[in-house]
Amino acid sequence: MRSELRIAVVVLAVVTMLAIAMPFWKWRGPGPLKAPIHFVVPQGATIASVARKLEDAGAVRSGVWFRRLAMRLGSRDHIKAGEFVIPAQASPATILDLFQHGRPVQRIIVVPEGAPALVVADKLRAEPLLTGAVTIPAEGSVLPDGYSFERGETRAAVLARMQEAMTRTLASLWRARKPTAVVTSPQQAVILASVVEKETGVAAERGTIAGVYSNRLRAGMLLQADPTVIYPITKGLPLGRRIRESELKADNGYNTYARAGLPIGAITNPGRASIAAVLNPAPTQALYFVADGKGGHVFANTLAEHSANKARWFAIRRARGEM
Repeated sequence: MRSELRIAVVVLAVVTMLAIAMPFWKWRGPGPLKAPIHFVVPQGATIASVARKLEDAGAVRSGVWFRRLAMRLGSRDHIKAGEFVIPAQASPATILDLFQHGRPVQRIIVVPEGAPALVVADKLRAEPLLTGAVTIPAEGSVLPDGYSFERGETRAAVLARMQEAMTRTLASLWRARKPTAVVTSPQQAVILASVVEKETGVAAERGTIAGVYSNRLRAGMLLQADPTVIYPITKGLPLGRRIRESELKADNGYNTYARAGLPIGAITNPGRASIAAVLNPAPTQALYFVADGKGGHVFANTLAEHSANKARWFAIRRARGEM
């Protein structure tokens, strides 16, 4: 009898130990996933609602057990909304910790320098992982940059971040403006920077082109910037042909061949560098510039110099069969 009693005690002890250890094993042991999966935790989700989704996705064996063990053994921290990558064989403990303390998957949408409002809206609409509608933003209201977003985020929310970035950046650059800046308001800075942005893709030229336009504005001269002629026609998209004589004469508020001063609004979304160039233009006496045939521009202080530079540019274009 004593031996039987000892056996019974041992068996009871083993059963008790297994009963105690089993929840910990279920909580810390490997899960059923054979391969990593992307899992979205919706905004406002609870452990109970996530547990059901985890079972449906095959990430846990039982949503009921996941919920019970999470309440008993897991952290009391809130779970975060977002998209997460659950590793293969992730334990329930690992999954909960990922939702509470891990970083959601981040994706990037890039707005290039000089992308007009139409292009920004098209980029947002073309991203299949974003949701909701988006309107075309005001020209010049978006800061070109790379923006992270999460699966299921609204397009309007991402656009708002792009515009907030422009507001912050413009305010910072405006506070640091130099006395040589010709613009008298942040709005004017964006307008002139948008013209500079469209005039050159050469970073080293931005300051000098800003200086040329600043000189012309102070002198009351026409800016005569071709991009301001094109904008009312295409809303910032390429024209794809030569500008017509009638278009050079069109007085539509943007065309700087038809009237002196700045256009009535921005003609694209200028980048930080172009805004900074306008607020700290390079010191120059130049009043003119024309393409040099190598991707940049050649600058001139006088009309006679500019005429000679134009003649050389036209000769290059004729040799290329462009005229």
